[in-house]
Amino acid sequence: MILDSFINFLGKIMCFSSFVGTATGFPKPLTTAEENKLVAKMEAGDKKARKRLIEHNLRLVAHIVKKYSNAGDADDMISAGTIGLNKGIDSFKSEKGSQLSTYCARCIENEILMLIRMTKKHNQVYSLEDSLGEDKDGNEITLEDTVGTETDELAINTENKIIAETIDKILKQNLSNREYQILCMRYGLNNTPALTQMEVAKKLGISRSYISRLENKALVTVKDQIKSKDIFY
Repeated sequence: MILDSFINFLGKIMCFSSFVGTATGFPKPLTTAEENKLVAKMEAGDKKARKRLIEHNLRLVAHIVKKYSNAGDADDMISAGTIGLNKGIDSFKSEKGSQLSTYCARCIENEILMLIRMTKKHNQVYSLEDSLGEDKDGNEITLEDTVGTETDELAINTENKIIAETIDKILKQNLSNREYQILCMRYGLNNTPALTQMEVAKKLGISRSYISRLENKALVTVKDQIKSKDIFY
C-alpha cells in the first residue's frame, strides 16, 4: 500500500474532493440500465463514460469510510477509498456477471483496510490480534482481519510502486525544482517527513503564503498531467 502521506497527496489531485461536503454533493445513483450502458461504453474506450461511472459511485467511498470511522483518519481513508474506486472501475469486467457497485465496494474496502493495516505497522510493533478500531456497528477490527495473502500483497505493492514511480516522473518533468521540492516536503514524498506549509516556509526561507501559491499551482499542473495520461481518470 502507498504510505499515508502519499495517499493524502493522491487524494489532493483526484476527483473526490469536489463532491465531498454535503450528501447532496454526490451525483444521483445510476439506474441499472444507465450503468450498464455506461459500462459498455467504457469497455469500448469511452473516457467520458468512465468518468461518469466514477462520479456516480463516489458515494460508495463515503459510505464505506463511515463504516470504519473509528479505525483511522477519515481524510486518509477517503483518499485510499477513492484510489480503490478507480482501480475497481478500471478492472471491472461485465462478462463476469457481478454488479459494478458490489465489485467496486470490495476494491474500496480493500484499499481502506490496507491503509489501516499499514498505518498500524508504521506506528508501532504489533501482533495480528491487535485492535485497529471498530466499524460502525461496534464490531472490533483486528489486524488479522485486514491481512491478505502473500500474493495479494505482492500485487498491491507492485501496482502502487508503479503508480508512485509514474507520478514522481510526472512531477519531475512538469514542475520547477522549487515546486517539486515543495510538494515532496509537504506530502512526504521520496521517504521524507510530511511538513506543514509553515515548516516548509521556514526551511526554504520564504513566506507561507508563497508556499501555498506554489503548492496549489503545482497540484493543478500535476492533476492536469495525470488526467491527460489517464492515470485514475
